Formats: sequence, C-alpha cells, structure tokens
Amino acid sequence: MNLNNDSTNIPNFYEKFKRIQDPIHGLMEFEDWIFKFIDTEHFQRLRNIKQLGTTYYVYPGASHNRFEHCLGVAHLSRSLVKRIQETQPELEHDENGLKCVTLAALCHDLGHGPFSHLFESEFISRKRPEVNWTHEKGSKMMFEHLLNKYVDLFDDLDTDDVKFVENLIAGDRTHRSPYLFDIVANKRNSIDVDKFDYLARDCYYLGIKSVFDFSRLMKFSRVIDDQITYYFKESYNIYELFHTRYSLHKKAYNHRVCKAIDYMIRDAFLEADSILKISDSIFDANEFLKMDDTILNRIEFSDDPGLKKSKDIIKRIRNRDLYKFVDEFLVPNDLKDKLTEKEINEEKIISYQNNDGLKLDDVIVNRLVLNYGMKSENPVDHVKFYDKNIPNKVFKLEKSQVSYLVPEQFEELNIRIYTKDRKKIDPIRKCFKELLKEYISNPKTYYNMTN
Repeated sequence: MNLNNDSTNIPNFYEKFKRIQDPIHGLMEFEDWIFKFIDTEHFQRLRNIKQLGTTYYVYPGASHNRFEHCLGVAHLSRSLVKRIQETQPELEHDENGLKCVTLAALCHDLGHGPFSHLFESEFISRKRPEVNWTHEKGSKMMFEHLLNKYVDLFDDLDTDDVKFVENLIAGDRTHRSPYLFDIVANKRNSIDVDKFDYLARDCYYLGIKSVFDFSRLMKFSRVIDDQITYYFKESYNIYELFHTRYSLHKKAYNHRVCKAIDYMIRDAFLEADSILKISDSIFDANEFLKMDDTILNRIEFSDDPGLKKSKDIIKRIRNRDLYKFVDEFLVPNDLKDKLTEKEINEEKIISYQNNDGLKLDDVIVNRLVLNYGMKSENPVDHVKFYDKNIPNKVFKLEKSQVSYLVPEQFEELNIRIYTKDRKKIDPIRKCFKELLKEYISNPKTYYNMTN
C-alpha cells in the first residue's frame, strides 16, 4: 500500500463533512453547508441561553445551552431521515427533504429569549399579552432575518423550501412530504427528535437516570401511510418517553426554587423594560440578537438609576434571598372545574386576611399543569404501530395491551403559592387554607405539603 503524501489519494468524502464531538450522541457528522448556518451570530447567540433556564440555579450541572441542543436535534433529524431513505427506497422521497428537515431542526430554537421558556411564558405573556407571541414565531423571524442577511446561504434552497422549513419548525403540516412533520415538531402525537435530544441531554446534565431509549425508537420506526409508525413492541418504551418528560417537569423544570427564581427574573425584566425595551425586541430581529442570559449582567452592572428596582431583585438572587414557597394543593379531578383562576387568585387569597397587612403584590399564584404532552389525552392513543410480520399495516394499541400499570390519568393541576416577603409566609398560608375550605367538603383531605 502506497502511503505517500499525494493529496489525490484523499477521498472527497473528507472535504464534504465536518464532525462535532458531543457527550450525548458521540461524533456528530454534518455536511459543510450546515456550518454556514452554525457560524452566524443568530445561531451562536444560543451559546448564551441556558437550555433549562433557572434550573441551573438549583441543579449546578444543568449548564448546557440551546446551542448544543439544536446541534443534537439536527443530528438526530438527519440520521432518522437518512435511515428512512435507505431502508424504504420505495417511498417517493423529497429531493430536498433531508436538507430542509436538518435545517429546521438546527434553527427550531432560534426564537428563544433569555432563560428559554421563562422569557416567553412568564415575561412576554405578562408584558405583551395581546401579542400571543411564542418562541416558534421568534424562530421564524430570526430564520428569515438570517437568510436576508446572508443571501448566499440559500444555496439550492428555493422559496418553497424556505417556507417548508418554517412550516417544519412550527409543526404546521402541508401536503409536502407529510411524514417529515413527525420529526422536529410532531403535533400528531408529540413524539419527535426534539424530545429525544432534550430528554437524554437534560437527564445527563441534571444527573437524573432515565430508562427511555430513543435509539431503539428510531431504529424501529417506519413510514406507513405518510406518517412515522413504530414497532408495537416499542409501546412501553414510548410510555417511558412521556413518563420521563413528566418526571423532569415534576422534579426539575418546575422545582419550587426554580419557579421562585423564574418569578424574580420576570419581575427584574418587568422593572427594566421601560429602560431597556426588552419586550420590544420580539418585533425586531436586530434587537433580539442582543437578547440572551447575559442581560442580567447588563442590568446588574448598569449605572442607570432607572434600573435600581431591577438591580435590587437581581442582588436578592445573588444573595439567595429568594421569593419563598408558601403552600400547594394538588387538585382532585372533581375540583378542577371549580378551582379556576377566577376562584383562586391573589386577590381572593388576601381577602381572607385578618389585619395581616397583606398586599396584592405579596402573593403569587402558580397554576402548574403537568401532563404527558397532549393535555389530558393519552398521546399513545395517537400513535400508530406496525408488526414486522405485516410491515405495511398500521394499528393502534389499547393501554391494556401494553400494561395494566400505565397511567389512568394524563394531566394534573397543582396550585402553588409563593410570596415575595418571607415574613408573610404564615399569614398567606392561613388565608390560602381558608379559601380552600370554601371548596373542600372534608378539610381533612387537604394535605399541607409544608408540614
């Protein structure tokens, strides 16, 4: 074998691909064109947005960012589509389908603001409720801005391809390659590679064990009737997917202390908005490029006297003088229609005070709704399965065909109460209990989690 330095012996393969080492997926391989998108300020901005927002303040291992998550989702999307194309050549594969779905996966989180979901669900929803803004809308704005700024990135993508990528990000199905909409943002049954990556990645960095195996699910997937179906023996693995998601929300994402810090950062943003125009950024991609987790430092080290209230809140976070959890009530199903926001709110709670000096601003009511990804529905009811012996016929599975131990209920409501002033914990808890007595016939059924 001739091992000389003749460059003609080097395969072209090495000129077309680059690799990224990842702790979750190992060596991830991408074509060169992907790096044109990665190496833009739009995508690099994601390095400064924590994947789990304030969870990092409770779980110090949760230091990973949207940047590596998006790379992981792009890797899994590309891998899954390539596998389908190779194992099912009889399908009419979209010529640009692989490229479009990989790009959609890469760019699906471009619209996340500082501290990820906190920006969308706590700050913007409070400051700009009339806009009904979502991070998916933000991703579309940033993707279009990226393409307008770097026209050469279009390469062989035409206008229809760009629209297709945006639809894939939003999960808005079209007639073009319907099964590709099951990959990045699957609104059919909520099984997609976005979850595959963040469940594995979050568990790894949180130090939480998971038995869900996404690699098996990908291996035993098959396109039938224009949708991705799964081998029926993977049904319990799918339940494990949704149970893992629920567990992470229960134990980590919505940890009591994480939520308290969420409210503090939200309030810091609200106080700073008149000066920094944070909420205006959702309408201007150039301003949104400046929006990442470092905004706390911008506020903290600013000399602007108008930011004093915001700075004081951030100082409380630094000194661990946090808003305090007061009490909670896990709402039984028969009370969900009664304990609405109209009935359980800050104003109603303080109305039960007895000269305690409570103000409306002292109380925060958190209505925590946890589910398996499709509200009160069982998402597995929307999954189609196949049998290897009859590979082109799909069917549904009843829970009784999987296990008698799978959940009977798929959504829960937990009402949690916080206060900004730790000295007012006891009177607020007393008021909350008195309010609940109006709806609970047997007070003994109320279990005080703080005792």
